[in-house]
Amino acid sequence: MSDFEEQLKKAIQRGQQVRDQNDATADQSAATEEQLRALHSQLRNELSEHIEGCLRKLCDHFPGFEFQTVINETGWGGRISRDDLRLNHGSTRTEYSRLEIVVRPWSEMAILELATKGTIRNRETLNRSNFKFLTEAEAPALVKIIDGIVLEFAEQYSSQR
Repeated sequence: MSDFEEQLKKAIQRGQQVRDQNDATADQSAATEEQLRALHSQLRNELSEHIEGCLRKLCDHFPGFEFQTVINETGWGGRISRDDLRLNHGSTRTEYSRLEIVVRPWSEMAILELATKGTIRNRETLNRSNFKFLTEAEAPALVKIIDGIVLEFAEQYSSQR
């Protein structure tokens, strides 16, 4: 066998090794993405339940608020809202209040996002997003964020009644 043929066989073997390594890396990436999607789903379910519990408790303290589960393209979570009529010197004005907290759907960025919108008496008081990379996301820390949002809204709402 000639020197060239031997070099050719070695080049082909090296190419096959590179291909096998690339395939293994792609398989690992796919597995990692599947794991991250599963983690996102697990956290989404856990946090959605916590959001619902917190918002229902808030409704218990402020009669008139109605709870709605949110499951749509914007995310999973909950919303409370109420309309109040304010009589002022013979005129009537409707005042709208609401708090919505949702976990956004899976994204290629592999983050968990909590989106919050709050309105008290027609004035937007909360509009924020909290992000955590899924590799760093922990349920207890996210639960504290949700608790903080609900407590902040409760304090703001009760101060304006």
